[in-house]
Amino acid sequence: MQLLLRMMGWIVCVIYATIPSFWLLIHPRVDYWRSHSRSPYRVLIPTWIGMWIILGAITSPWRQLPLYRTAWTWVPASALFIAGFWIYKSSGKHFSGAQLGGVPEVVPGHPEQRLVTTGIRARVRHPVYLAHLCEMLAWSMGTGLIVCYALTAFAVISGAVMICLEDAELEQRFREEYRAYRRKVPAMLPKIRTRISL
Repeated sequence: MQLLLRMMGWIVCVIYATIPSFWLLIHPRVDYWRSHSRSPYRVLIPTWIGMWIILGAITSPWRQLPLYRTAWTWVPASALFIAGFWIYKSSGKHFSGAQLGGVPEVVPGHPEQRLVTTGIRARVRHPVYLAHLCEMLAWSMGTGLIVCYALTAFAVISGAVMICLEDAELEQRFREEYRAYRRKVPAMLPKIRTRISL
């Protein structure tokens, strides 16, 4: 069972680790992708799958190398899984499938060119990326695999770059409305509001 979970953890982390790289193909070149009449996803999706294969091949030699071996780490990992799924569910409210898939970014004049600042997005600007991070940390913690932690670190670094580029693209699209939103709401780690009563 542990062997299967470790294999699953490695595969899932390989896929998740490439998500920022996938978006790095889009955000710096939004105008290029919008200039095509056919869907850019016919090129982007196979490229993304290619990233899985390349990253899987690179990390394969370390896919069973543990940092630690213990079953109790699945307990806190379960909490992270639940948090990630809750964030995913909350992210889907007030947000269409097209928006979650990035269609408005690459299709010119898409009807869903709107800025959503309600629900979970009133607390964090990029909740889907936060959910991805929770899932990667859960797999890393549960499996104890060095490769999962390394893939998570890679996703965090490439994700930070990608979020900067995405913020710039959203600012270009929504101008002052996005700038005001960005000033009030953090990118990934929600503010914890506390009240001090005297």
